[in-house]
Amino acid sequence: MADFEIEPQKFLSRSDWTLADMATKNFENYHQKLFKVRFLVLLILILLMLVLPPFLDQFIQTRILLDVFLTVIFLSIIYTIRLKKSRAIIALILVLPLIVSTWSAYFVEIKTLSLLTRIFGALFFGYAAINILRIIVKSEKVTKETIFAAIVAYLLIALMWAFLYMILERVSAGSFSFADKGLWGETMRYEYLSFVTITTLGYGDITPLTDQASGLVMLEAVIGQIYLVVLVAWLVGMHVSRRSK
Repeated sequence: MADFEIEPQKFLSRSDWTLADMATKNFENYHQKLFKVRFLVLLILILLMLVLPPFLDQFIQTRILLDVFLTVIFLSIIYTIRLKKSRAIIALILVLPLIVSTWSAYFVEIKTLSLLTRIFGALFFGYAAINILRIIVKSEKVTKETIFAAIVAYLLIALMWAFLYMILERVSAGSFSFADKGLWGETMRYEYLSFVTITTLGYGDITPLTDQASGLVMLEAVIGQIYLVVLVAWLVGMHVSRRSK
């Protein structure tokens, strides 16, 4: 019988390896550019979530649109604060039950599950705000991204409080009175309450009816003002000190 020699097949030619290397380098360059503007991207996503739903309510259900935005923002936050693996893991542990409970609510309505969603939402936004503040404090200089990060942290605090308001309403129904209960969905109502409170804009269409609700509202207003005064002073001071060196 004749001997047959089987030549090893070349799965990837040199040109294929070159293309793979180029693709890898392009991906790394894209990733680095995206990471540098991660706070700006997150800021835009949060602002779109707040602005678009009321205007698109005629074309798509506000609840679905909000949940889509929230899910994208959850994942973007994990990407933003993943400087340390442990922090990313904690954020992932907090957000996974939140995503599952948010979307499972479309198939089964369980009061306990709804309350769980809001608890994880408050924990996640609070944890994200703390980690972004850590990044800001450790910054060696004031840049555009530092300012964007400060704004994002401010908005995340407001979103955390929106979930706290929803938790309070679930635990103690009737804690708040809305002049128009048909105003958007539940999430948008309490986001509106939170943002007009933290900015001390004031409102005449929402009334805290219980001592717990009034205390929570006052605490958010105070924290919002302290945040602006302290953080702005710190950023200005750091910028001035670097310029004087």
